[in-house]
Amino acid sequence: MQAVFNVALPVFGIMLAGYLSGRVGLLGDTASQALNSFVYYFAMPPLLFLSIAQVPLGDIFNWPFLAAYTGGVLAVFVIAVVAGLIFFPGRPALHSMQGMAATFANTGYMGVPLFIAAFGDQMLLPAFITTLYNGALYIGVMIILIELDMKAGSKPLHILRDVGIAIAKNPLVMAAMVGLIFSAFAIPVPTPLLNFSKILGAAAGPAALFSMGLFLYGKPLKGGRAEVGLMTFLKLIVMPLVTWWLAVPVMGMDPFWAASAVIMAALPTGGLAFVLSLRYGIYTQRMSATILVSTVLSVFTVSAILVYFGIE
Repeated sequence: MQAVFNVALPVFGIMLAGYLSGRVGLLGDTASQALNSFVYYFAMPPLLFLSIAQVPLGDIFNWPFLAAYTGGVLAVFVIAVVAGLIFFPGRPALHSMQGMAATFANTGYMGVPLFIAAFGDQMLLPAFITTLYNGALYIGVMIILIELDMKAGSKPLHILRDVGIAIAKNPLVMAAMVGLIFSAFAIPVPTPLLNFSKILGAAAGPAALFSMGLFLYGKPLKGGRAEVGLMTFLKLIVMPLVTWWLAVPVMGMDPFWAASAVIMAALPTGGLAFVLSLRYGIYTQRMSATILVSTVLSVFTVSAILVYFGIE
């Protein structure tokens, strides 16, 4: 139970502080957007860069870890889409968003701060690998799936070009690419850049959690409750179970990396999923409801996983 008090409660407590500040209106109506932009464009990139630049390249591409996590994503995505086709029919883009609601983990805004609290600043690599995975690969695939439905008849190469440009402009992707160059060529990080990244990156964890709490305030619990409940169950229960099965019994992964894969898989649905749904005007109410419900319930499920792995 120490993991609940030492790790989970501080993490969710900062989110609660953000939620309460939104409720009483301390920071104004635009605070959530401003703080989110600060984390996304200024605080998270230097932390991501530093975590990758100081790690050997072979450790970054941990293929068993990526295979276990990807296996969990693909299995649950298929389950969610099939369930949507049977019980909640709609256009292909909507089913893609159902799959995203059930599998897109909040690795950046919750995973990174959680890892800092659980393992310390030196053990952030799994959180950043999955954050880069989500920001570059997952979001790119989702945009392609949605665009292919929304712009049926458009040239696929034009869609792929637009997706590539969007991903290349992503600050997290750019920071990761620079970090990979430093890692690949064993370039020492200059002291001024090192200190700059440490100071600014230190704000990423608490600011991300506080921003997430602000984001959740005022999100109405609308949309189909049965559908939201199913997607939440798939996200918080089924996805970490599938990932655990792949990581532990099937591949026998290193304990730290196995625990990391399961913890990342168990995180609630990430806010970027709502941003994407809002951009295309698809699944917005049910996505926001899934984010809200999964985040609240993850207090219990993530705490249970921390206890299971003996993380104090």
